[in-house]
Amino acid sequence: MINIFIGSLDITVTEQQLREVFAARGPVETVTIVVDRDTGEPRGIAFVEMTQTTEAQAAIDALDGKVLNGRSVRVNEPPPKLHFDPTRDSGTRIIRDIKCELRNGEKTSPETITFSHDSA
Repeated sequence: MINIFIGSLDITVTEQQLREVFAARGPVETVTIVVDRDTGEPRGIAFVEMTQTTEAQAAIDALDGKVLNGRSVRVNEPPPKLHFDPTRDSGTRIIRDIKCELRNGEKTSPETITFSHDSA
């Protein structure tokens, strides 16, 4: 099974359109259009899985740079997935990265304390 990345998609492109375009070059297993998790709107990228390596490569070669719904699309194999490393900070901010800003250097009640991320 070969996974193919499609980028620069017009947001009006449908899964059915992608399936038809790629199926003309070989059997298509799945089509997934990536959507924004908050809005549900398409993000302009998709993935197509094809069963045969030679047909998938032929589809990449034939479709990269072609126009679909008025936009030139990028078609290639996706980069390898990044793996989670449990020994590294995964972007979680640790309390030492947060500083308490006191107004005018005076001690304040917890209701008037503001917190901000120390970007330094």
